[in-house]
Amino acid sequence: MKLLSALTHLPRDARDTLFMLVVIAWVVAPMLGELPLWCSLLTGAVMLWRGVLAWRSQPLPNRWWRLGLLALAVGATLLSFKTLLGRDAGVTLVVVLLALKTLELRAQRDAFVVFFLSFFLMLTNFFYSQSLLTAAAMLVALLGLLTALVNAHMPVGRPPLWHAARIGGGMTLLGAPIMVVLFLLFPRMAPLWGLPSDAMSGRSGLSADMAVGNIASLALDDSVAMRINFEGAPPPQSDLYFRGPVLSNFDGLRWRHAEDFALLRAANAALQVSGPAVRYQVTLEPNQRPWLLTLDATPNAPQLPEGRARMTAELQWLQDRNATELLRYSATSYPQYAYGRNQSAALLAPYLALPSGFNPRTLALAQSLRRAAPAGSDAGAFVVQQALERLRTGGYVYTLEPGVYGRDSADEFWFDRKAGFCEHIAAGFVILMRGAGVPARVVTGYQGGERNSVDGFWTVRQSDAHAWAEVWLPGQGWVRVDPTAVVAPSRIGSFARLEAPRGVIAQAILGNVNPRFALNLRATWEAVNNRWNQWVLNYTQTAQINLLKNIGFDAPSWEDLIYLLCAIVITVSLAGAAWSAWDRQRQDPWLRLLAQARSRLQHAELTPPEHSTPRQLALLLQDQEVKKPDARAFIDWLLRLEALRYAPSDQHQVVSQRLTTLQRELQQLRWGA
Repeated sequence: MKLLSALTHLPRDARDTLFMLVVIAWVVAPMLGELPLWCSLLTGAVMLWRGVLAWRSQPLPNRWWRLGLLALAVGATLLSFKTLLGRDAGVTLVVVLLALKTLELRAQRDAFVVFFLSFFLMLTNFFYSQSLLTAAAMLVALLGLLTALVNAHMPVGRPPLWHAARIGGGMTLLGAPIMVVLFLLFPRMAPLWGLPSDAMSGRSGLSADMAVGNIASLALDDSVAMRINFEGAPPPQSDLYFRGPVLSNFDGLRWRHAEDFALLRAANAALQVSGPAVRYQVTLEPNQRPWLLTLDATPNAPQLPEGRARMTAELQWLQDRNATELLRYSATSYPQYAYGRNQSAALLAPYLALPSGFNPRTLALAQSLRRAAPAGSDAGAFVVQQALERLRTGGYVYTLEPGVYGRDSADEFWFDRKAGFCEHIAAGFVILMRGAGVPARVVTGYQGGERNSVDGFWTVRQSDAHAWAEVWLPGQGWVRVDPTAVVAPSRIGSFARLEAPRGVIAQAILGNVNPRFALNLRATWEAVNNRWNQWVLNYTQTAQINLLKNIGFDAPSWEDLIYLLCAIVITVSLAGAAWSAWDRQRQDPWLRLLAQARSRLQHAELTPPEHSTPRQLALLLQDQEVKKPDARAFIDWLLRLEALRYAPSDQHQVVSQRLTTLQRELQQLRWGA
């Protein structure tokens, strides 16, 4: 209560400055995780400093302070990004410059610079996230900035903030139809932003390569990777393997996909599919990668809104650019397929390669399994079954905290630790297969997911990222083998997942919440997010063309979008001009001027009667004449307005000119503005 009382008694400038700082903090807050730590600390310190100066009505720092802080910010940006150009460096500089600009907030023009910098910074939030939460937060920021902007145009008196907020909200509502029209019809272009590439520093998800053993613990990331809408009944959850990068080249420490080593120049073996097809639509979250995640196997290219897709020799589909925005595509897959039955020894050789000097115990185990194969049997199939039996009965466990592995990661997995997550298990299995002469490779992607009970979409999360193996067997070709399913059957084909332990705060908040209620709440929220993704973020140029078709265009193009948009803008502008002319005709301009003068006095915290005359308003201002020198000019203006009302009726043209003059003079008067 004391704080609220102190705020109400602050001078007008101090109150408005504090409100502006709160709005700026709201705009910057969503980006704190993307900014360098020094930027967040410097921005927070400067804004706190400015708030203290406003609270205490102390003078602003001199320009040497500002120049010194500016030089520090520029130098720190160069050290952080090695450049002043680009998205991240540019946003960092804008944040710091906005904070420093508040330290020279002396005149109204300074406030306008701060406002428009804040509007620009508000847009940069969408460089990093276009989620529904970000949009809602920026809508609140927009209302706050409009409130502060309207309030800045009321320089006299102490108008309440709620009055400025009401005007700002009205401006937002008036602008909403224009926003909707521009959203629907403004030609779609490629986005100007992308997502920062991930460092894969210990969180679940996909990567272009895999270094087994470097991560001591894996934190599950529950963010959404993609959403699937199946046409008809979906396959069993245990068959939901969404194929991503295939890792074939192993240097002893790291697995890489074959494209880096020209393996894809090899001839593509034939893919044969059979059985019923599975048709579905994928809504892929931005991942800064060209991967198109599809079910095994997908013989035909996924249908993209634009661009082309190509399939690698290892059945992975790629598009011709990175997924920097939400991407929706359709695909048709066949769970029953055969691939590479007739591959030659030359094409299989890369899948047998192992670096020398690594994992000697695993290679010895592989040779012993190979020698144990019965004469006349399929040695490859025998080795696979023996390795899976060893995983099933050898005390191996699936864990998110296996610790850091050493140089011979496969040896440690098979003989020492016997614990790891899917990357350890799949990599160890493939090394064992290659040591036994069985061509093998690591396949990464996503497995499983869960059906949202609200909208029926399947949600696949980063925590569903998975790694499995493929082995080549004579007469069968490439066959999927998931060794993790043997070690931990609950990881595959069910909703059971390992969970990272909750922190103290999360446990305190969620510890006593009914699990079913929490699941239903999350399902509802994700269904709402999915609608946002489908209707807003995924509103592409194709959707615009379809909209034109629905309203009667036979063969629409982007030129038709521009013509339609221009036609709507011109029509609305003409309608607005006609309404304005009609409104001027139906309302006496003299009464309109009197109403504006009465509103000025209300803003100046006076209470004139609703139907007061100009002379009554002038009498009300006489008490203020000593306190406010500008009151005399307003009184004279009111008396001239009264005199004009009783001008001779035959001087209509002169009266019109004088009304225009009085309107201009009212705008120039400072009282109550």
